[in-house]
Amino acid sequence: MMVDRIAMNDFGLDILQMMENAGRNLAEIALNMLGTVRGEVVILAGGGGNGGGGVCCARHLHNRGVRTEVVFDRDLAALKGAAGAQWRILQAAGLEPLMSDRVVALLERADLVIDALIGYSLRGTPRGRTAELIALCNDRARRVLALDVPSGLDATTGEVPGVMIRAEHIVTLALPKMGLRDTDGAIFLADIGIPPEVYTRLGVCSVPTFGSRYWLRLARTAPLGIEPEQLR
Repeated sequence: MMVDRIAMNDFGLDILQMMENAGRNLAEIALNMLGTVRGEVVILAGGGGNGGGGVCCARHLHNRGVRTEVVFDRDLAALKGAAGAQWRILQAAGLEPLMSDRVVALLERADLVIDALIGYSLRGTPRGRTAELIALCNDRARRVLALDVPSGLDATTGEVPGVMIRAEHIVTLALPKMGLRDTDGAIFLADIGIPPEVYTRLGVCSVPTFGSRYWLRLARTAPLGIEPEQLR
């Protein structure tokens, strides 16, 4: 995404910095969804930035005493970059990925499932293990929270070339995504630490004001489909 490139190349922000903010905000909204229930959370994670944000969220939930399981859509040996770095932190804390033969049962009993498989980096139809996990999540999970955009949805056009996660809540990052306009469920916008000047370079005149908060609930009443509305 152009916002990420400008933030990193021109402003010196690191991908792990932004990912940390995304994971922390995702964890906070997950805790709000759980309420007084501190049950079991399952995180479905891919190997890119979306998966890295999900794994970071797993650490924040683990730090707060929430039993958290991570399911990857690929072998651990294939994890590279920021996602791999986030997972190594969790491994050092003693967490291990959920084995594939336990996924169905855990999805059924989980109090919340977090979708961090693809996000805005969708390229064509989800395939293989990723598509299988999306289908299992839709069939078995009771409550789903998606990171950035539900996996399988084109963040720009809103098109769904194959299977797509059905999410109760969506935590989108930095700026609202046009592709979310026709989705169901509540949408939250999370601040990941990008300065307003980054958006100015892209010609974005109106940037949501977070004030003292790090995330906002969005209403779907603006001309582009969404406008910020403070949740609390």
